[in-house]
Amino acid sequence: MSQTTTGRTPVRLGRRGRTAFDLALATVIVLPSLSALSYTTPDATVFNFLETLPLFLRRRHPRLVFVVVATVMAVQSLTYDYPVWGQVAFPIALYSLARYGRPQWAWVGVAVGAVGGVVASIVWTTSLHHDTPTQYREELTFWSYLPYTLVVWTIVLAAWALGTQGRIRQAYEAELVERGRRLALEAEQRAVMAATDERARIAREMHDVVAHGLSVVIVQADGARYAAERDPAVAVRTLETIGQAGRDALAEMRRLLGLLRGSGDAELVPQPGLDDLPALLAPELEAGSVEARLDDPLPRVPDGVALTAYRVVQESLTNVRKHAGSGARAVVTVRSEPGTRTGSGSGSGSETGSEVGAGDLVVEVVDDGRGAGSPAGAGLGLIGMRERVEVHGGTLESGPVPGGGWRVRARIPT
Repeated sequence: MSQTTTGRTPVRLGRRGRTAFDLALATVIVLPSLSALSYTTPDATVFNFLETLPLFLRRRHPRLVFVVVATVMAVQSLTYDYPVWGQVAFPIALYSLARYGRPQWAWVGVAVGAVGGVVASIVWTTSLHHDTPTQYREELTFWSYLPYTLVVWTIVLAAWALGTQGRIRQAYEAELVERGRRLALEAEQRAVMAATDERARIAREMHDVVAHGLSVVIVQADGARYAAERDPAVAVRTLETIGQAGRDALAEMRRLLGLLRGSGDAELVPQPGLDDLPALLAPELEAGSVEARLDDPLPRVPDGVALTAYRVVQESLTNVRKHAGSGARAVVTVRSEPGTRTGSGSGSGSETGSEVGAGDLVVEVVDDGRGAGSPAGAGLGLIGMRERVEVHGGTLESGPVPGGGWRVRARIPT
């Protein structure tokens, strides 16, 4: 049979509660001094008040209170031979010093209490010895003083230990609170970073889907308009391509939106990969605007790498349609090569290192258009491609090629 334990939250006084407690404690200690006015000597009354009144400030000024109480008790031991009620203020002052003061001052308080215990025991024992009738007096020895000394030392050590334990516990609780605050802040920062990364990933996906779909539709629509006057059959096939491209883009858009909304009926289909490249290039191959140089069979790579390679080809072809100009042709190359680099890519173009790795997937798209003079290098498409490639520790090169045109080359470790 299992037992469940419930932790109790310790009672914590607020600022007003602490002030009220200190006033009540000091008042309780001072009141016996008032009630003893009628039967104590004036000296004892003065010492009672001087030793107990500072307790009102014990929390805010623990060191000052201890110094005052210890000083008054030292004067008392030299001028008054008997214990007084006000001496109960010493363990309270020592506790407050250990609880609210610095540790080194607490050790000083213990030392003062130890010395004071010896002095007080000698003074009190000697006074009692002198007040005892002669026929009942015993010779004063070490064992005569020892019981009183041990009692005083026990009180001193107990006050110091309780105060020190309270200070350590308070520091421990403060550290736990601060650690919890730091953990909450770090968790919040991680959540913000995760949300930022997810927004960037979604933006890349949406950009690739929308930009590629619309570019295909626009290019094919322009071709269909010109072909309609000369060869209606070509126009019909072009319109079919436009319709298929639009349906594919719309289906992928709906899938992304369904996943974003968390819809349970969203169509969960695999992300595109290397095996989907022939279908992606089919319209371009039919139009004669692309030459494909793909390894046969295509390399087996992780799904994330395959998706990155697909998106690089997709976005590169989109940029060709947007910036290369009419009549431009592109060569798409996807092949596996021995690894030739170590470390993560800088994204600036050049590859570094010479250690042979397990193998790299190389994706290259080169066109012969006017890309050298286009603003493609500053577009979101290239930024998204570079981010995708660098996630896998790869590098991306992009820039004009001699003789005109633009080249995008990605190397992704597998």
